[in-house]
Amino acid sequence: MCLLGCDIGSSSVKASIVDKDTGLTLASDFYPKEEAAIKAMRPGWAEQSPDDWWMYLKKAIKGAIAKAGVKGTDIDAIGISYQMHGLVLVDKRMQVLRPSIIWCDSRAVSYGDRAFKSIGEKQCLTHLLNSPGNFTASKLAWVKEFEPQVFGQIHKFVLPGDFIAMRMTGDIVTTVSGLSEGIFWDFRNNNVSEDLMNYFGFSKELIPDIRPTFGLQGELLGSVASELGMKKGTPVTYRAGDQPNNALSLNVLNPGEIAATGGTSGVVYGVNGKVNYDTLSRVNTFAHVNHSADQARLGVLLCINGVGILNSWVKRNVAPEGINYPALNELAATVPIGSEGLSILPFGNGAERMLQNKLVDCSIHGLNFNIHDKAHIARAAQEGIVFSFKYGMDIMNEMGIDIGVIRAGNANLFLSPIFRDALAGVTGAVIELYDTNGAVGAAKGAGIGAGIYTSAEEAFASLKKINVIEPDGLKADKYCGAFEVWKERLESIGVINENIV
Repeated sequence: MCLLGCDIGSSSVKASIVDKDTGLTLASDFYPKEEAAIKAMRPGWAEQSPDDWWMYLKKAIKGAIAKAGVKGTDIDAIGISYQMHGLVLVDKRMQVLRPSIIWCDSRAVSYGDRAFKSIGEKQCLTHLLNSPGNFTASKLAWVKEFEPQVFGQIHKFVLPGDFIAMRMTGDIVTTVSGLSEGIFWDFRNNNVSEDLMNYFGFSKELIPDIRPTFGLQGELLGSVASELGMKKGTPVTYRAGDQPNNALSLNVLNPGEIAATGGTSGVVYGVNGKVNYDTLSRVNTFAHVNHSADQARLGVLLCINGVGILNSWVKRNVAPEGINYPALNELAATVPIGSEGLSILPFGNGAERMLQNKLVDCSIHGLNFNIHDKAHIARAAQEGIVFSFKYGMDIMNEMGIDIGVIRAGNANLFLSPIFRDALAGVTGAVIELYDTNGAVGAAKGAGIGAGIYTSAEEAFASLKKINVIEPDGLKADKYCGAFEVWKERLESIGVINENIV
């Protein structure tokens, strides 16, 4: 018997089949095979078609089942992970009303800023744990103002994972964790925020029914089961945003534990056992997968938009044509630490939360035509990404989150020796790499939600540590010196003001 995990990313959609007895991954597949398109009709916008996600997922599920050599009817439970903070709007017929406004879209920044001031900064931070910022609620406010005809047709707003579950089951439901990432959840009153709903003029009828993160969230429709070769009634028993889910996949559930990713965006995600927040909302606090009103388990999320997307941009536009990522890493390794004075600020993928939602754009500093070439740009890009991690982790430290060990999947930028060494060197943290991914985590989450596993410990007993990167003291000083240069250049463009320490 097996578990199915689905991971709805902005670059691709993945499906993994996990043997529920051994905990081992039988097979995975993803679609599309090249990065999915993100439509930017205007600067700062980012949209994708939810129906495309559903099409990609069906192909990935069929591919994973075929590769695993199992029958679709052997799948006993389904879990879903998804790109956070997106907005999907559906009518009473469950038809999509417009493209999804996804996580890196910046159009709603001003709406969140005004709400933060109007509701009251203290009120927002103590109840929502964040500024409304550029999150789902603010995106819905933008639709209300600029697309009133669309807004008038809305039956429910949903997050990307809610949409996929709706297509699977015919039920429109969400979770507390999902509502918290959209900045709809009042942690003090343990309910949907009346302050936010009243300020934006949203009816509570727009909010889907709330179900537990782990537990029955719907059953597979007969039509969908027939199309995928699965059993009608197969339960969907888990869903979570990609970053809380990534933490789950690494068995990061308790205060002080840290998970990280280096995909299209970069994330450091720490679990906090007490209600806390950054007063400037540069890092954000959401309900973790195991949060409850009785036991606080909050995920403190540092998100940097321009991470893997910068590395892929360098690969496509700067590096020699046809180069792959291992060769790109080798090219970058020919240049010394600090890239001989070249720095890249990797902020070219929308408004950056840790910079107080400023649109900074990517920039190159210290370029010397007589010294620097493609290799320097390749290294400076990865170092710039690492230094943005370090900058955000310093903010997390201010909140009382000590980062001594970072757990990550052995994927994306964590496959790069330069990235790993630089991150360990500049932060002083030990990096532990594990053989897992988001779809596998979602599958095991489904096993927990279905009661197949009695605990997370049982679910992740098979989790394998495959590499450990220790900070190299000889390199640390060089990395720290390069970081100080990078930070000075960030300050020089006016990003850091007197309110940001």
